Amino acid sequence: MPFFEKWTPTALLHIALYLGACFMILTLVPNSIWDPEIEAITYVIGILGLWRYLWWSTHFVRAIIYGRIVYPRLRSRGETIWQAGWRPRHLHFMMTTFREHREISEAVVRGIVSQVREAGCPATLWLGSGDIYDEEIIAAHLALVGSDLDITFRIVRQNQSGKRMAIALVLRAMSRAMISDGDPVVFMDGDFVIAPGTLRKCLQVFAADPECQALTTDEDVIVRGPWWMQSWLDMRFAQRRLAMQSHALSNRVITLTGRMSMFRARHVKQEEFIRLLEADYLDHWLWSKFRFLSGDDKSTWFYMLKHGHRLLYVPDGTGYTIEVIKGSAFKRMVENFRRWSGNMLRNGKRAISLGPARMPFFIWWCLIDQRLAMWTMLVSPVLAISATFFKGLGYAIAYFAFLAMTRMLLSLVIFCYARKVDLHFVWILYVNQITNASVKVFMLWRLAKQKWSNRGDQKAGFAEGGGIAVFREVMANYLTVLSVVSLFIATIVYAKLLELPSWDFVWTMVIP
Repeated sequence: MPFFEKWTPTALLHIALYLGACFMILTLVPNSIWDPEIEAITYVIGILGLWRYLWWSTHFVRAIIYGRIVYPRLRSRGETIWQAGWRPRHLHFMMTTFREHREISEAVVRGIVSQVREAGCPATLWLGSGDIYDEEIIAAHLALVGSDLDITFRIVRQNQSGKRMAIALVLRAMSRAMISDGDPVVFMDGDFVIAPGTLRKCLQVFAADPECQALTTDEDVIVRGPWWMQSWLDMRFAQRRLAMQSHALSNRVITLTGRMSMFRARHVKQEEFIRLLEADYLDHWLWSKFRFLSGDDKSTWFYMLKHGHRLLYVPDGTGYTIEVIKGSAFKRMVENFRRWSGNMLRNGKRAISLGPARMPFFIWWCLIDQRLAMWTMLVSPVLAISATFFKGLGYAIAYFAFLAMTRMLLSLVIFCYARKVDLHFVWILYVNQITNASVKVFMLWRLAKQKWSNRGDQKAGFAEGGGIAVFREVMANYLTVLSVVSLFIATIVYAKLLELPSWDFVWTMVIP
């Protein structure tokens, strides 16, 4: 978007007034942030904030290098090859859907048809389906808008429930059809509408970089629901654009999103790849062995990461997901966090275990940082609440002003990757961070508990009852409480709000 279309005079004025109000609160309202008794709290909060902001500044610089230097050169080489007449032999679209709204399915089909028409090569649409309702809608609309193209429509009806099984059955069908190893295979969801020019840009990356074995694209979302849900998702996708470009500078990404990713066919035909999709599991000390419900994109990513393949991001190729919110929007947000956080936790540990020898060090550290951030994000509010309890409301007001100012500074960076300047990002960002960290801590001890509202309200857990089920629930609750209490005690002790008894005192209590 052109600079002056986003950074309008009105937006700049609002930002200036906002920062001015924060400065006035910090300078005019009495506070106790430098009280000698609790100044350690201020230092801890400041150091943690400095660490996090330096980390995101690193991402910002890396994203600029990839988006302004590295990727444009790659795109230029690809465009030259494309203009010279190169086209893939055959395109394959692997799409799954489940009782989708008719207008959404039809928009998805029109997006595919327009991409195939632009590419000018034959294609096959492989549909992993669980219901004849979707099959009839897609078949009818494909015949209506794509009859002039060489597009083959193949339906693979799943005989077991779940998106993972639907994908695996399609991949096995592709393998039996002996598709060419070099054919591009597009993985996409049944509610993802590909934007014009996206497929061409992805294919050009494959043509320009033969070492690239998979890639993923930008995303955007159209919400049919509360306005704040649209702002929240806009903010998350802006954060995603920043992070993905930073990661791609290391020739890896940390997810190959299920919304749309592209693979070379040689990989998706591998039995290991297919089995990981249909039967990926975790052997957990508390929950024993359990299969993954969602997170198919994390499984495909782990396979590619494990084998050391180059994975890239196409920032100027995008598509749109249409989110229809029914019922409580906040509940839907928390459920999304549970699904996303659970997928991250279930896959992150084994990816970290591969070690920096199997991937660029920066990517390996990003995976570690994901797990550290969920704890450090909770430290500041714990300290602020504790300091308010000891010193009164003045500290809370100062902390609020600190949050308001620092989240605005972070939002200024996020605005660079957002479609528009939305001042709601400031408070949504903090709620997002606290809620996400809390859900991650909760899910850390409940990795087997999975729910997917977007696909028939699927759930996963354990059907057995009796003592073992009770023990697992009690142990998960105990570990959650232990984690939070330990974090709280360690934080206030480190900040010198609470002094532990000396060994001499303990010794005299034990032996009078």
